[in-house]
Amino acid sequence: MPVTSLTDIVHRSFAERYGVPAINVFNDLTLEGVLAGAVAAASPVIVQTSVKTVRSVGAGFIKAMWDELTRDIPVPVALHLDHCPDRAVITECLKHGWNSVLFDASELPVAENQRQTIEVVAEARRYGAQVEGEIESITGVEDDHGSDEESMRQSLEVQLAFLHETGVDVFAPAIGNAHGSYKTAPVLDAERITQIVQAHPVPIALHGGSGLSDAQFRDLISRGCAKINISTALKERFMQSELAFLEQARAQGTWDPPSLFRDTRQDVIDLVVHLAEVFGSAGKA
Repeated sequence: MPVTSLTDIVHRSFAERYGVPAINVFNDLTLEGVLAGAVAAASPVIVQTSVKTVRSVGAGFIKAMWDELTRDIPVPVALHLDHCPDRAVITECLKHGWNSVLFDASELPVAENQRQTIEVVAEARRYGAQVEGEIESITGVEDDHGSDEESMRQSLEVQLAFLHETGVDVFAPAIGNAHGSYKTAPVLDAERITQIVQAHPVPIALHGGSGLSDAQFRDLISRGCAKINISTALKERFMQSELAFLEQARAQGTWDPPSLFRDTRQDVIDLVVHLAEVFGSAGKA
């Protein structure tokens, strides 16, 4: 299957209660490795780019790599802009062909967040794209975005009103999850997922997935988390893999960049396959 929409991917995972890996990439090797891992696992995958990556690499260059690497891909894939508070970057990515965006206006008052999200949804629809929304910021700083201070959690009534008025396709509530590496085991309010989904059946995005246990993943997926965000785990795997290879190269006095790239690529593939197996998306392509 060629590149498809976010909703085509998450509506099935939501209905069948499995999770789709949504993985933040930051260069050509991680992009290619994540896609190869999805193919190896026969799993759909959502490839995500942060605002920082878009600004540093360039939307046009990212999209050119994406088009080339997904031209004949046999699994469902979508390109998603992660946590973006900048309307100009959202417009740039939509114009270049991103399949979906997360408009992150969680630092604004709910009413203003809702007003602007309605505008972003209308803009995305003109490009045939979808929107993920949130009204509570996820704790933690990642790619220069976010805060270590937990935001106030909104009532179920406020969340449902936001969903009804904006028509977002995916929703990301805060449940005690956090971006980055967890310093202590998180205490998750999984019941919030159940309450939202029962009142308004919408695919839920789980942020701060790196570091949760397999049991936590499976419980949250069973409640309606259809999109599972992974960023820190890939960054750590990528850098630890390269560090280990370079330490061995120094010890042996052998310096061969293609071997480094091949070794790191395989570690990225192995991570994606593992995630797909844990989340239940393996074999769902």
